[in-house]
Amino acid sequence: MGAMLETVKVFFYNDEWFYVEMESRPVLRMNHWGANGRFSCQAEINEEQQIFYFYSYFPVNVPAEKRTEMAEFITRANYGMRVGNFEMDFVDGEVRFKTSVDVENDELTRALISNHVYTNVWTMDRYLPGLFAMVYSDKTPLEAIEMIEE
Repeated sequence: MGAMLETVKVFFYNDEWFYVEMESRPVLRMNHWGANGRFSCQAEINEEQQIFYFYSYFPVNVPAEKRTEMAEFITRANYGMRVGNFEMDFVDGEVRFKTSVDVENDELTRALISNHVYTNVWTMDRYLPGLFAMVYSDKTPLEAIEMIEE
């Protein structure tokens, strides 16, 4: 096990997050309950490149007929976002929010992990109502963003 993964595991243990460690790769999986809903998360380490990734997953795969509108919603959400970004897989409709930090020639600290993890889950939770609106309502991407950002 690499030093970065151990640091991440200690962080989640100390912050009382229950996680499951993948056996095949340096990945921890967990759930988060926010004010607007529950979603799964994943912490991933690339020891070779010295990068820490944290993902929050929208709990619904976007139906094919809604993916173009969701892409517009995500583009609008990402514009001006200072830390992280939304991504969507056009093949299966998976939507996630990603934060990452490259610590090459430095070290991954508790503060860096905390900043990326908590910014990530706060952002996903904030945008959940808009993401759900894009799947389950007739709101336009602009209406859904205005619902969140105003």
